[in-house]
Amino acid sequence: MPDRPAEAEPHILDPDLLQRGVPHRRLAELRRREPVSLQTLPDGSRYWAVLTHADVVRVSRDPATFSARRGGINLLDGVHTLPTLLSLDPPEHGEMRRRVLYAFTPRRVRGLEARMREVVERSLAAALGKDVCDFVADLAAPLPLEMVGDILGIPPADRPRVAEWADVLAGADDPEVRERLGGADPNESALAFGTYAFELARDTSKRGDLGGEDLLSVLQNAELEGTQVDLSTFAGLFVQIAIAGNETTRSLIAAGTLELARRPALWERLAASPRLLPGAIEELLRWITPVHYFRRTATRDVELSGVRIAGGEKVVMVYTAANRDEAAFPEPDRFDPSRDPNPHLSFGFGEHFCLGAALARLEARVFFEIFLRRVAGIELAGEPAWLRSSELHSLKRMPVRLRPR
Repeated sequence: MPDRPAEAEPHILDPDLLQRGVPHRRLAELRRREPVSLQTLPDGSRYWAVLTHADVVRVSRDPATFSARRGGINLLDGVHTLPTLLSLDPPEHGEMRRRVLYAFTPRRVRGLEARMREVVERSLAAALGKDVCDFVADLAAPLPLEMVGDILGIPPADRPRVAEWADVLAGADDPEVRERLGGADPNESALAFGTYAFELARDTSKRGDLGGEDLLSVLQNAELEGTQVDLSTFAGLFVQIAIAGNETTRSLIAAGTLELARRPALWERLAASPRLLPGAIEELLRWITPVHYFRRTATRDVELSGVRIAGGEKVVMVYTAANRDEAAFPEPDRFDPSRDPNPHLSFGFGEHFCLGAALARLEARVFFEIFLRRVAGIELAGEPAWLRSSELHSLKRMPVRLRPR
């Protein structure tokens, strides 16, 4: 890589920087001046930050040149040790994705709506009974946790433990989260989570239940290149679905409610006209961008927006920047719930497009439809606290008072 003067500012995905607030102005300046920008990590290693919508799409479309498997999807090598769909390249990725996708088809997702409504009504009734509630824990968390638990066949009694494992792995860079969960080590938690998944599948198999079409059966019985998946691959797939289906939707619901609370006229308009919710949810997805980035590794020398990238270098798709690209979104810093088209990249693009996109959209629609109808607004009872993370744009705590209608 070419030499470059040391930066006075931290790299754009520094977790302390992002926890204080996404630096949209800095990202916009870099996007105009250096759309593929060389960034330096604290350990001295570097990565190419891809900041435009068009370049993120290009990288997403070319897994042969930009590999998810080689080096993984995180800024640092070896952060998560379990293999996942996110870190597979073709053809293995396509083979495994086809086996898992059936659980997230629109027809199957629509069949979960009644259950979603039941979960939201129950959690809302409990929250309305409190003077102050934590919106994240009491209202945003239950719906995605219960849905992913149902899809994966996790017994209800085990779901709080699964939620803790997911929080440890998602909040690995946040000292407060680690302390709250007893200083749990992320790698040990990943191993314990994966072991739990294997034991759950084994126990289900002993009962003779592991031959059907449930997702647990599919993951356990799946094959890659004609060979049944090994324990680590099975565990990685289970853990990925549990975390992705839980943490990111929780982020959308919590941060989305905070954004709507800042726009009371929009809150009332959506409450009166739920048909407007799908468009508003797409704009919330663009505006919030629950996942900041995914990394790839160049498999060969390649040029991107006039920048020469050498084989073996890290290439990071910064969705947070791409979702505010002026070339793709007119007036990108204006929140527009009727924005159409809205080609945001919050679910990724191409073959790694989020499996659970239809599920997340329906969960958000059901939640906001019920919540906005029953609640006239929220009053903050303390400062919202954002997760310290390079990966997730997520609220970890938001104390509020609910104003029921």
